[in-house]
Amino acid sequence: MRDNNLTIKDIPVEDRPRERLIKYGAEVLSNAELLAIILRTGTKSESAINIANRILSSKDGLEFLVNSSVQELSSIKGIGDAKAAQIKAAIEIGKRMRNYRSDKKFKITSPADAAELVLEDLRYLKKEYLRVIFLNTKNIVIDVKDLSIGSLSSSIVHPREVFCEAIKKSTSSIIITHNHPSGDPTPSQEDINITKRLCEAGKIIGIEILDHLIIGDGCYISLKEKGII
Repeated sequence: MRDNNLTIKDIPVEDRPRERLIKYGAEVLSNAELLAIILRTGTKSESAINIANRILSSKDGLEFLVNSSVQELSSIKGIGDAKAAQIKAAIEIGKRMRNYRSDKKFKITSPADAAELVLEDLRYLKKEYLRVIFLNTKNIVIDVKDLSIGSLSSSIVHPREVFCEAIKKSTSSIIITHNHPSGDPTPSQEDINITKRLCEAGKIIGIEILDHLIIGDGCYISLKEKGII
């Protein structure tokens, strides 16, 4: 086990995070080593790798980094505004790369495809977000948009808001998604009631709801696969 009191200079060159990344690739590094590379430098009394280990062990690990603000990060000993900005920038690049498609077209052929589009972004959120995927006649994604924030209920999620956006975008069908901040994607009775209400409205308007995905912590449940839709 590596001594936490070591500075970067005390670690053999070949074992330092940046050198290991260059030689072996980023995938072999631990979370702390990757974070240390983003931080670049430590303080007079603590190396970047030690600061990274301290943050990840004393907080909620990567989830803390995703959800924390620049102000929260900069208040941590050894971070400050510059390092906090570097961390948030790296996380945002990761999010954007996760959703990037070089051909700009993404076709939904299964619940897994839809989950791939939203899971990483929704899984860490502390409030419930209703996110709608708008599709054309070939099930190619036209747009993805958040339509409400807060606990889902019939008083908050109204068919008018959902289908108004769908009509504006000349949508053929939609997929409803929302997250459970608890991490458990098990649908509540309210989730089921809202889904059935939206499906009924969709039939009248002529815009089909293909599925409703409930996103948990790294997992999801498809109400289509459950036979609820």
